[in-house]
Amino acid sequence: MNKDVRQSIAIGVIALLIGIAAFAYNWLIVGGGWQYFRVFLFPGNLVLSLFTEEIDFWSKLALQMSGQFVVTFSATYLVRRALKSVAH
Repeated sequence: MNKDVRQSIAIGVIALLIGIAAFAYNWLIVGGGWQYFRVFLFPGNLVLSLFTEEIDFWSKLALQMSGQFVVTFSATYLVRRALKSVAH
C-alpha cells in the first residue's frame, strides 16, 4: 500500500471519528439542534443528500458515516495525487 493510500485512510478515519463524535454530541447532549452539525458532517451529508428521506434511522446513519469516510478519503487521495503531478 503506497503512502497516498495510507494517509488518505488515516484522514478518512479521523473524519469518521469526528463525524461520530459530532453526531453523538448533537443527538445525546444538544438534542438535535446544534448549529455546527452540518459543518462537521458535510462529507456525510453530501452522500446522504442522494437518497430519499424515507429510509430508516440506522440505514441513514450508516450511509452518512460511510459517506463521511469515503468522500474524505477520495478527496484526500485526489488532492495528494494532483499535488504530486503538479510538483513533478
